Amino acid sequence: MAYHSFLLEPISCHAWNKDRTQIALCPNNHDVHIYEKDGTKWTKLHELKEHNGQVTGIDWAPESNRIVTCGADRNAYVWTQKEGAWKPTLVILRINRAARCVKWSPRENKFAVGSGSRLISICYFEQENDWWVCKHIKKPIRSTILSLDWHPNNILLAAGSCDFKCRVFSAYIKEVEEKPGPTSWGSKMPFGEMLFESAGIGTGAVSHTGGGGGGWVHSVCFSHSGNRLAWTSHDSTVAVAEGGKTCTVSSLSSETLPLLCITFITENSIVAAGHDCYPVLFVYDSAKASLSFGGKLEVPKQAAQKGISARERFQNLDRRASSTQATENVLDTLHKNSISQISVLEGGRSKCTKFCTTGMDGGMAIWDVKTLESAMKDLKIV
Repeated sequence: MAYHSFLLEPISCHAWNKDRTQIALCPNNHDVHIYEKDGTKWTKLHELKEHNGQVTGIDWAPESNRIVTCGADRNAYVWTQKEGAWKPTLVILRINRAARCVKWSPRENKFAVGSGSRLISICYFEQENDWWVCKHIKKPIRSTILSLDWHPNNILLAAGSCDFKCRVFSAYIKEVEEKPGPTSWGSKMPFGEMLFESAGIGTGAVSHTGGGGGGWVHSVCFSHSGNRLAWTSHDSTVAVAEGGKTCTVSSLSSETLPLLCITFITENSIVAAGHDCYPVLFVYDSAKASLSFGGKLEVPKQAAQKGISARERFQNLDRRASSTQATENVLDTLHKNSISQISVLEGGRSKCTKFCTTGMDGGMAIWDVKTLESAMKDLKIV
């Protein structure tokens, strides 16, 4: 596994260019830094300075080579490279709270911004006025949008929220695209139509009307086919919904600390990470519609508990909020703090061969799936 430490500050978000030679990241402030790989090192090429508040989301469109950023200043910018420099264009979001996340659609003709205004801005370019405008998806969102992901058909959008719900909406914009065909999530897709809503993670049920439970939905992700949707919440629960006439939801309560990010690496395999500082694998069995724990992709060094007296245990708890010995004060993991984002590097979500993680330790790690499989014999990536 390759690891590189860019900064002393936490990395709040990142995005890669098409050929994976450059990475844009935010060092937990209002600037975006773009680095280019130079052999084994990374060289900083650009700094994007336009936001007045912390940058909370970055996405890099692979084909059009445009970067979109959003931030706590309630703004979003589309950056275009001209004559070697990145030029920003302001997006009219019409929100009164911080923007939290942003995602380009697969065809790159629009993007979505989630915010604390309890709505999602679907933004598209208006040729007549030469600017970016948006339409809002509001109902039935009741709290901040924390995560977004597009269905491969460029129409459906999954959103995770602080109201404990994961939802799928139609983001069909008739001004920029043709009328969509039916999907496993539904066939009627006027703008803003809700096609799925979780009834609360851990209940194993689907509802369009009720109940909470589970905690904030930190991350959402469609599979390569778009027929499955995975999400993770603050109660350390992972869930998978499979679209169809009778939509089924499978959930699993993990023993890890809360997971902050999730992605499919095959149609049946899911990688998630968060406050435990290492990625974990989950496996979905479509025949049984069940979710199981596949293993830790990096196991931290277990503290030797033998020989610690009750007095020493309480002293450690008082001094370091830990029951381990005083010498065990360094994490034996690549990341030394929470992992905040996962992105697929090679192979796509159908057969990922490499994925990337960035974290609050200011570092970036690249994980090779084959190396992980060979290193851990009991690991089953299907």
